[in-house]
Amino acid sequence: MRTGDWADRALSAVMERVAGTAAQVGERFPLYADPADGRWKTTGRGSWAGGFWAGLLWLRARYTGDPADRRAAAACTARLAPWADADTATRGLIFWYGTAPAVGDGAAEQLRERAASATLASFEPGLGIVPWGDAFGGPRLLARADGVPGTVPLLAGIAPGAAAAHLHRHLDLCVGPAGERQPPAWKFDGSGWLPCEEPRPGWARGRAWLLLAVADALLSPEVAAQDRPRLEAAARRLLAGSDVLRGRFVLPADAVDPTGPLDTSAAAITAVALLKLARVPADWSFACSYRGVALLIRLAERHLTYGEGGGRPAGMLLDGCYDAARGLAVRHELIWGDFFLALGLASLDGLVDLRKV
Repeated sequence: MRTGDWADRALSAVMERVAGTAAQVGERFPLYADPADGRWKTTGRGSWAGGFWAGLLWLRARYTGDPADRRAAAACTARLAPWADADTATRGLIFWYGTAPAVGDGAAEQLRERAASATLASFEPGLGIVPWGDAFGGPRLLARADGVPGTVPLLAGIAPGAAAAHLHRHLDLCVGPAGERQPPAWKFDGSGWLPCEEPRPGWARGRAWLLLAVADALLSPEVAAQDRPRLEAAARRLLAGSDVLRGRFVLPADAVDPTGPLDTSAAAITAVALLKLARVPADWSFACSYRGVALLIRLAERHLTYGEGGGRPAGMLLDGCYDAARGLAVRHELIWGDFFLALGLASLDGLVDLRKV
């Protein structure tokens, strides 16, 4: 589907930014960038966000068709390999989004399969989850909303039952029966689940992650076959509590503080989730399609830079919030925000099929 000039212009700006970022960070991984000048805070190993940089490089390779860009994406993906053996549920974020856009790349597919097997090996049948893990410190037996996206499609091909169990356990903990917000992180103390103090129930990105995971589950025939009515009910619960479907766009990073910083990365994730749900035959399809595109338009028109001067390069998705509670990078460009904006725009331009990425 071809879109208007706005989408072509926005995607061109984002791809220009990817090229500039690659030149700036070298073999390191970008996390967040200063909104004033676009300088990136980087990490050597990628942390939980490394897959989004690899995924952006694969999207650039699709966009340009340049073999050199494909080689750069493949090299970046290969640098993620040590995370396959790390004890973390964020393997879903790292290895699904870091490899799914890499059509026909055998090494990326092998790395994804290795990560999927390791993820399944860490699945706890008694708890019904892949635990958050201890790779980043703290207690291992956590259920967190950001441990679900990517994990569902990563496991779908080898263990759809585990993928479904992992998703539903998190939904039962993190979303109330009428779609209301619950704490997005819970710890198991040996006898039951207890809510964590952080992130707080109003964390915008937590809800966006869950909506994305439900959309991926519904688009996976293997996972959906486990209990489609339950999945559709979960989608309706999340949509019923969606501020976006009630006419709002970019929400505060923390709903508990409505005057605090926004989080455009949550909006970009939500846009992709809605566009995925629009591909699921249901009575919500039109509303999800309409609001998903509207969200992308708002991001492109109000929060994306186009090299208008002032020292900022084109293609920066501003007003992302890394961590509101700690006051860390609260109005910045975030690498996963860039990725999901690019993914949404690329799907409108026909570069990717959201049923597969």
